[in-house]
Amino acid sequence: MRVVEAKEFGGPEVLAVTEAPDPVAGPGEVVVAVAAADVMFLDTTLRSGWAANFFPVEPPFVPGGAVAGTVESVGAEVDSSWIGKRVATPTAASGIGGGLPIGGYAEKALARVDTLAVVPDELSFVQAAALAHDGRTALAVTDRAAIEPGQWVLITAAAGGLGTLFIQLARAAGARVVAAARGEAKLALAQRLGADEVVDYSRADWADKVRERTGGVQVVLDGAGGEIGRAALSAVTPGGLLIAYGNSAGGFAAVDAEAVAAQGITVVPLLEIATPDTDWRALHDRAQAEAAAGRLDVVVGQTFPLDQAAAAHTAIGSRAAVGRTILTV
Repeated sequence: MRVVEAKEFGGPEVLAVTEAPDPVAGPGEVVVAVAAADVMFLDTTLRSGWAANFFPVEPPFVPGGAVAGTVESVGAEVDSSWIGKRVATPTAASGIGGGLPIGGYAEKALARVDTLAVVPDELSFVQAAALAHDGRTALAVTDRAAIEPGQWVLITAAAGGLGTLFIQLARAAGARVVAAARGEAKLALAQRLGADEVVDYSRADWADKVRERTGGVQVVLDGAGGEIGRAALSAVTPGGLLIAYGNSAGGFAAVDAEAVAAQGITVVPLLEIATPDTDWRALHDRAQAEAAAGRLDVVVGQTFPLDQAAAAHTAIGSRAAVGRTILTV
């Protein structure tokens, strides 16, 4: 079968299409004939070697932590009725809390049977792959945020896969949304999805603009981190909440613990939400059901064939990508 390997750590050019033996399902596993594979920002950091301290991978390896496709075969202890079903799933090596997001950029991938989510007929494989990580994470974060009607919610990295879902979920909860992103195209997308206000965080005064327009926000969902996340924190009213779920701007936001405590602001990192008790499969099913019913717009901004994985990584690294990026097989 064809796979895409990171031959060494480096830029997108280290990704190469090669041949590998077909995977064989072990106990509790299935082999999925991949139709679509999710491409995450994390994939680009793993490829570069930047995340090696957090995810101990060594080249050569096959990136990709989630896929959608059809179950082709099953291992021991797995009901054979899974064969032929349309599913979306993390790969067998992936998962939040110690797993490795690898193995998805391939024509076939291994998955654990207990992570399989049956894809509703109303969803395409591309949509299902886009929701495999983002759908469940979006619901876990918004469940924790407990957004209330009338609150102002600031969403950074608002035109990304998660950000586009957060805009819709916050609006559905009755909140008023400020979407922060970079560039006119991304801000226009946020407005289309229902954002009440948009700000371009390439401007030095963007957090001031948020405070001027809202009087301060009660909730921040921060997918950018770095200096953007730190600036977002300055827009939170006393007693507010910031959930730091991403670090696309370079590391999670640095927080002055004393200042935050003095204002009664709660800062929640993603690892406090992604606990061993989190029912990811139930969250995944909920997300798919919402999308299938038309209540969530799954924004896939760009798709690439498997052999153009390097171009997909380039799009993400250049910040040109909007919504989710998917490889098709």
